[in-house]
Amino acid sequence: MASPAHISDTDQWKALQAHVGAIHKTHLRDLMTDVDRCKAMTAEFEGVFLDYSRQHATTETIDKLFNLAEGAKLKEKIDKMFKGEKINTIENRSVLHVALRAPRDAVINSDGVNVVPEVWVVKDKIKQFLETFRSGSWVGATGKPVTNVVSVGIGGSFLGPLFVHTALQTDPEAAECAKGRQLRFLANVDPVDVARSIKDLDPATTLVVVVSKTFTTVETMSNARTIKEWIVSSLETRIHYRTCAMLSL
Repeated sequence: MASPAHISDTDQWKALQAHVGAIHKTHLRDLMTDVDRCKAMTAEFEGVFLDYSRQHATTETIDKLFNLAEGAKLKEKIDKMFKGEKINTIENRSVLHVALRAPRDAVINSDGVNVVPEVWVVKDKIKQFLETFRSGSWVGATGKPVTNVVSVGIGGSFLGPLFVHTALQTDPEAAECAKGRQLRFLANVDPVDVARSIKDLDPATTLVVVVSKTFTTVETMSNARTIKEWIVSSLETRIHYRTCAMLSL
């Protein structure tokens, strides 16, 4: 099977490259004086407003980027992704991010199986867990409600949750749900970072969530073991002390 051509070898890429060279010396402040350009380089959908007029680009740049996308057959690849075809050629698997966002009645097949119902089973479990956690019903080994969460992951398993957390910090409903709780992230195996992530936290009220696709990532599993030892050693001491205290009564 012949290897696919590099996008940089296409005529569309070369045309875009030549165009970039032609506008390279044009200052952004001069581009911003073009009212029609600025108006054309905005978009709004479902309450989200996008303004990309402050990029060093013109409407011609956008046209050439669309031509490049066509040359790369981007639309065809997007359609294949939504159909569950195995576009991840390295791992020979479907790319099913779209299934995570699909409504309950959607059909996205992978190896002949609609994966959407399986996704919603997990999402329902997550919702049930969150309701239990927020209500204070989820308790630790000592019976105290869990109020703190440490998310352990690296790469996308760290940045994905972090971005969501950051985005929701200014959302009134999310802020209300988060009252009295804190979420911290641990992505670095540096002992200083580990110490910082658990500083002032009570192991008895701390939940650790390990985020990983394979649970074989060295850094993630190393941090998971470190945090586990922190919790277990602390709770074993407390439980042992309380047991001795009760026996002495």
